[in-house]
Amino acid sequence: HELKLPVYKAHSPQIGMRRYFTDLLTVLSSRCNLCPTARHLAVYLLDLFMDHYDITVKQLYVISIACLLLASKFEEKEDRVPKLEQLNNLVYMCNVNVVLNKKDLLKMELLLLENFNWNLCLPTPAHYIDYYLFASVGEKDLHNGWPITSLTKVKAFMEKYAYYFLDFSVQDYAFLNFRPSLIAAACVCASRICMQISPSWTPQLQLLTCYSWEHLAQCIEMMLIYYEHDVKEASKVKKQVTLQQQVVGTVNHQTTTQVLFQQSSYPPLAQHSTALSQFQSPVQDLCSAYRDSLQAHRPSSLLSGSASTSLHSYSALQASLQSSVQTLPIQGPVTMQVAIATEPRHCISMAYGSSYFSGHHSYTARCFDR
Repeated sequence: HELKLPVYKAHSPQIGMRRYFTDLLTVLSSRCNLCPTARHLAVYLLDLFMDHYDITVKQLYVISIACLLLASKFEEKEDRVPKLEQLNNLVYMCNVNVVLNKKDLLKMELLLLENFNWNLCLPTPAHYIDYYLFASVGEKDLHNGWPITSLTKVKAFMEKYAYYFLDFSVQDYAFLNFRPSLIAAACVCASRICMQISPSWTPQLQLLTCYSWEHLAQCIEMMLIYYEHDVKEASKVKKQVTLQQQVVGTVNHQTTTQVLFQQSSYPPLAQHSTALSQFQSPVQDLCSAYRDSLQAHRPSSLLSGSASTSLHSYSALQASLQSSVQTLPIQGPVTMQVAIATEPRHCISMAYGSSYFSGHHSYTARCFDR
């Protein structure tokens, strides 16, 4: 069947929009949970039809969706074929200003079938890839120079890499110059190279695919170039995301610091309350009396350290406090509400054995635990 495939000439005037419609078909097929063979067949039908006709952009939307419907009807079961309402919803989600109707889709499907002589049995790389994956990894293969311990895990990664390169082959129409079976074999070989499995191409795979390393070299080189470019783009995106996270973290830290350490915007309570201003002068009197009593008796207490001096200073302090308390100018009844923290603050003595924290140090615990 590969020898009977039509030759792709890349003569479409809208070839610059091919990548966009390829991505659109990929998104729609993944949202509809279609198999890879249906997706690849839909893109191949669109490529062949665009290569023979000059189509407007609005018609390209209808033709691409009609190709997806024909491919899904050919490759999938009937219950998995997307419905018209589902396609319209998905097209709307893709920001495409096109509303499909049943009549236009039927006309376009008939036009496509007549163009392909009612023959949709067109092989794509997706039809070969599963067959080649059965022999993609052997027991005698080496991974980084060492024997493979788990063939199941290596084959699972091999399948992911192979379908990764298979999606690359759809995005660029340059791969249409190769046979579908050769593209599938190149996907397996490129996957072995990326996974560092040696040898890169085994005699068993050459016997199975009928392709030698020389046949695959050009296609593999194209795939690896796309792979390196994709890795570089991914690293750039990762760096940008990391920088954005660092900037956001710095801004949040600065905002938190400003909130915690900014000056209070509230004025002192003395400027608002006249009742509290009556208690400011007695409190100042209490503090001044306490300070004067300490200054008056500090030299004798420090020099002699006798008990009589301490008692004398205590009696002087008590007398000064009583005289200050008696001078409270309360003119009328004053009602006050005082909030007292009834929970005791525990003072814990901790001993640190390090040289820096030598001795015992007491600190107040649970100061903010209210």
